[in-house]
Amino acid sequence: MSGSSQSNNEALADKAIAECLEQVKQRDPNQSEFFQAAEEVISSIRPVLVKHPKYLKVLKAVCEPERVIQFRVSWMDDKGQMQHNRGFRVQFNSAIGPYKGGLRFHPSVNLSIIKFLGFEQIFKNALTTLAMGGGKGGSDFNPKGKSDSEVMAFCKSFMTELSKHIGPNTDVPAGDIGVGGREIGFMFGQYRRLRNEFTGVLTGKGGNWGGSLIRPEATGYGLVYLTKLAVEHAGKSLKGAKCLVSGSGNVAQYTIEKLLDFGAVPVTCSDSSGTIYEPEGFSREQLKIIMDIKNNKRGRISEYANHSKTCTYTAGGKPWTYKADIALPCATQNEINADEAKVLAGNGIYLVGEGANMPSTTPAIHVYGENKMIYLPAKAANAGGVAVSGLEMAQNSSMLNWTREEVDNKLQGIMKAIFDTCQSASKAMGDEGNYQLGANVGGFMKVADAMIDQGMVF
Repeated sequence: MSGSSQSNNEALADKAIAECLEQVKQRDPNQSEFFQAAEEVISSIRPVLVKHPKYLKVLKAVCEPERVIQFRVSWMDDKGQMQHNRGFRVQFNSAIGPYKGGLRFHPSVNLSIIKFLGFEQIFKNALTTLAMGGGKGGSDFNPKGKSDSEVMAFCKSFMTELSKHIGPNTDVPAGDIGVGGREIGFMFGQYRRLRNEFTGVLTGKGGNWGGSLIRPEATGYGLVYLTKLAVEHAGKSLKGAKCLVSGSGNVAQYTIEKLLDFGAVPVTCSDSSGTIYEPEGFSREQLKIIMDIKNNKRGRISEYANHSKTCTYTAGGKPWTYKADIALPCATQNEINADEAKVLAGNGIYLVGEGANMPSTTPAIHVYGENKMIYLPAKAANAGGVAVSGLEMAQNSSMLNWTREEVDNKLQGIMKAIFDTCQSASKAMGDEGNYQLGANVGGFMKVADAMIDQGMVF
């Protein structure tokens, strides 16, 4: 490419990026989480827009959902009082397959958060190599403190409306924060009653009625598989590496489990009430205690301190103040800001792998770059969950059940493919090892090519 052509392409790319982001901001000025997600992707893929100007016309289209559904969810609590929540489903992009993405039940849920999650899901799903589009949904319903009968009443009402918009070849939701096996079961039962069919319309199902082995573990396992590949590519070893893990749900629990399998030393765990720190790392027995507190007793992580003499519990604290080698945020969005990222860098962290969705703010990501830290963005690092959801869809379609070993081997293969895509895409853009660039470019190009081929843009 000549110098003048390069300059012209750069000017065109900068103009298209600015116009796209301005349109996003003007159309939805109050959706800060969605704008943050759009800005992170659109700004980072500038190199591919300069190299291949044909993709400029895709930018505005890919930032606009194909369909947004919002509905009222009315249900009766145990006191006989009617309660009303908001339900959402954002069907963002189906260029490479049916919409696929989780349902989140949490008081913080609003349209901005669902759109940010759905937007991220487009590129995450594209990276898995499976035929899945991007979508996301949920409600501001809070399952914490609710009885099983109240959760069931809500789930039935929620699915009564959602069932009109989903199907095994249209949109296949899964679980997310606040939506586990109990909630998936209640919703699947209601869908089956309403539609009079038994199909793979939800993933994360029970093992004896269409679920896949390793689905609960998949996000955490996948995060560690990708982290191990990146660590070894950097000439280091995961064995003996001290790891800071945030969160204490499924992702964090199975991240810790897989870290232990590889000889790493996970030293922290947290929830919204605070953080526990084990200076020598959690043992498998201690992990079982955490899982019992969170999964069976639905308790707070502070209760773990009653079972350990070596544990330090910090009320309201986060894990990022401790010295370690690797940080794996597995809690929620924007849990690491720029100041906390600087603390991580100062405490010897050389790799950040995102188990949660968008846990690092944009300024925090800049700090990672300035300190030459290896950064594994969520759309690559936590894709293991949706990957096994895709494998569950495949098993449902063929009416087969794969063994634990088969599913785990396929998961490892998918995470290796994601790593290779990030490597090759970043190398093609002249910045090998920039996994953020590689993930965004790799996912974007696959979706953009499909959109162009199908006449979604012209």
